[in-house]
Amino acid sequence: MANMLLPVNERNLTPAQVEALDKRREWGLTLQVIAGQFSVICVLLLLWVGQDLTYSPGWAHPMAYYMLVAGTVVVVCGGLGTLMRYGTVPID
Repeated sequence: MANMLLPVNERNLTPAQVEALDKRREWGLTLQVIAGQFSVICVLLLLWVGQDLTYSPGWAHPMAYYMLVAGTVVVVCGGLGTLMRYGTVPID
């Protein structure tokens, strides 16, 4: 009998498909961990961004740029990791 806790499309997979599914979920978790680590970096950068935007002249705002890059990494890695973990990305 099939495991009723699994989604319908994952109940009758071949061993190769199960391996691909596990690898996809493993990569998804890895991306979520990277997003979590960069979110900590974003919180730390947030301490300096206001001062950087206030006192740095012209376009010279390195902390703001670092914060923008780190925030982008959080959104992209977190989103892709979540999509990969919960099965909205096709197996094959």
